[in-house]
Amino acid sequence: MLKVKKAKLILEDGTEFTGKSFGSEKSVAGEVVFYTAMTGYPESLTDPSYTGQILVSTYPMIGNYGVPKSSSENGIYKFYESSKVHISGLIISDYSFEYSHWNAVMSLGQWLTELGVPGLFDIDTRALTKILREKGSMLGKIEFEGDAIDFYDPNKENLVAVTSIANREVYGDGEYKVVLVDCGVKYNIIRCLLNRGATVIRVPWDYDFTKEEYDGVFLTNGPGDPAMCHETVSNIKKIIDDEKPIMGICLGNQLLAMAAGASTYKLKYGHRSHNQPVLLKGTNRCFITSQNHGYAVDPDTLTNEWEPLFVNVNDGTNEGIRHKSKPFFSTQFHPEASSGPTDTEFLFDDFIDNIKKYKEGQ
Repeated sequence: MLKVKKAKLILEDGTEFTGKSFGSEKSVAGEVVFYTAMTGYPESLTDPSYTGQILVSTYPMIGNYGVPKSSSENGIYKFYESSKVHISGLIISDYSFEYSHWNAVMSLGQWLTELGVPGLFDIDTRALTKILREKGSMLGKIEFEGDAIDFYDPNKENLVAVTSIANREVYGDGEYKVVLVDCGVKYNIIRCLLNRGATVIRVPWDYDFTKEEYDGVFLTNGPGDPAMCHETVSNIKKIIDDEKPIMGICLGNQLLAMAAGASTYKLKYGHRSHNQPVLLKGTNRCFITSQNHGYAVDPDTLTNEWEPLFVNVNDGTNEGIRHKSKPFFSTQFHPEASSGPTDTEFLFDDFIDNIKKYKEGQ
């Protein structure tokens, strides 16, 4: 009979859940959030936007297709969204000890154990998610017996500085030079740009990219509170008087909005799923999107030069902005998905088209 070690998930309001370990047996603390995706856990767990968070999966069975091999293409992992697992811990209902997939090289439990990330199963994730929806995302900790720790609020730390690249790197040799400001980038963003003929110049979050020679700027996703990214916002402000195209995703949407004078705020429990409907403003076109964020832009604080681009159909929150006359736009959702639907990947084409028009007009 399989023997597993028990541990507790303790929320800051005192609620406790007892589960069984299938990952690393160490205590961790962070912000407890839930996500509703049915597939794509290798991509989600390696998404830097989850840094500092204990992730709760609402889909009941996790682990049935194992973990893919770590092969590389164009200098980045082919089947992951970064070079490591970024979550602090994983909470699920039912763990599949048996796995089967053509590309699997190990189990999810083995992977988490190797990387020092705890995982608990046999937790009532339905009851846990109801608490998080009613009270909002809250601090929590996974504790093993004899290893008590304190709560930790990751939002008080500059998580972008933790996840961003340390030094400038270049990918590809395409016609269009794109400076990618790495605030915690998902690799599929780089893949989508390379597939469209870009040379991607990946720079740290606080790097003064205005010194680079480039055709367009890409502001990436990332973790935590956008208010921590003063240096990034300052650099963006330097280029919004220019005409070179800008595109942002997720945190990039918030940073572009802040550079334009708007403000952001923390959502009650955020959007973390593959099924968020967004409406293109001024049309009846609705798209299903992949999302992972805990903060949002207040559209009422946008200046007259800017306007909302997309709106969330579920709760009416902002899902993107654009400049009324210049080739600047951003989305709160993830057009590159990975994991999730690719319905809005055409936005990368729009960005490259803006670059083409800019170059032709020079």
